[in-house]
Amino acid sequence: MSVALVKEKYSSKVGEVVLGATAEQGGTRTHTITVGGDSALPFLHFEGETKNRPVIAMEVTDVVPSWNDLIKNQIGDVINNPAAWAKKCVDDFGADLIYLKLDGANPEGENRSPEDCARIVKEVLAAVGVPLVVEGCDNAEKNNEIMAVIAEAAAGENLLIGIAEQDNYKSIAAAAMVHKHTLIARSPLDINICKQLNILIHEMGLPLNKIVIDPTVAGLGFGIEYVYSIMERARLGALANDKMLSMPIICTVGYEANRCKEAYATVAEFPGWGDLEDRGVLWEAVTASGVLQVGASILVMRNPAAVALVQKNIADLMGK
Repeated sequence: MSVALVKEKYSSKVGEVVLGATAEQGGTRTHTITVGGDSALPFLHFEGETKNRPVIAMEVTDVVPSWNDLIKNQIGDVINNPAAWAKKCVDDFGADLIYLKLDGANPEGENRSPEDCARIVKEVLAAVGVPLVVEGCDNAEKNNEIMAVIAEAAAGENLLIGIAEQDNYKSIAAAAMVHKHTLIARSPLDINICKQLNILIHEMGLPLNKIVIDPTVAGLGFGIEYVYSIMERARLGALANDKMLSMPIICTVGYEANRCKEAYATVAEFPGWGDLEDRGVLWEAVTASGVLQVGASILVMRNPAAVALVQKNIADLMGK
């Protein structure tokens, strides 16, 4: 007896966003990357098109991070040099994008100047040919300063810059508009704030195809089911033609997964949890695979071994 598959039909699709710019487009990237464009729920190829495969952005910081040694040892000595580190991520680990986090700008840390931050961005751009994602430090006021300078210094490169939030979006959105970059809009796991922030940014004059949503995510076992529900609502909204929820989604998987104690606690502390090396890799990889299933277009990851697993997972889901 044959069984007919029940197929959903959607009235719209997720918007497409192009990252990076080649020489012909005014930048220096060897190629651009397009995310979004899906016309069905993730990887349901029988219902619609998964037009552009999800991509992985590997995280690079401008100062040596306080990550666990299992990750740092895979990165090696280049961890002291953001440009060399970025190059290794692309050449050795197959990163699609580089996610440069400028922690050194934090006033409570090295308090690097906007000009110094712009210099580091330019060095990373010179070291790799992939598009670049640039995020500031965890100080909103300082971020407004550094992002204005970075956006101007990298004009034409179509960086994906962040972070624009509900209480701090005007300066960075203006920098993105003036210098023709793309913007990350971050909301605190709230679909209404997510939509409202997109409206506010769009009303400033930034086109919808220059916005990427960061809904804020959580690591495996630490709220990922709530993350899933928020992302699902955004994806269904996009497919139902809600233009203010139609942007591709970026997820900071590496940061969130590695905040979970299961990803860094030793076997001596928790003997029943098994080998830390395997556990740390799987915690990040499974977190990534969870958000992939609900529509993540860009995964920001740290652990090279986890990246390798997720690259295979993406290829399998895409049927390649």
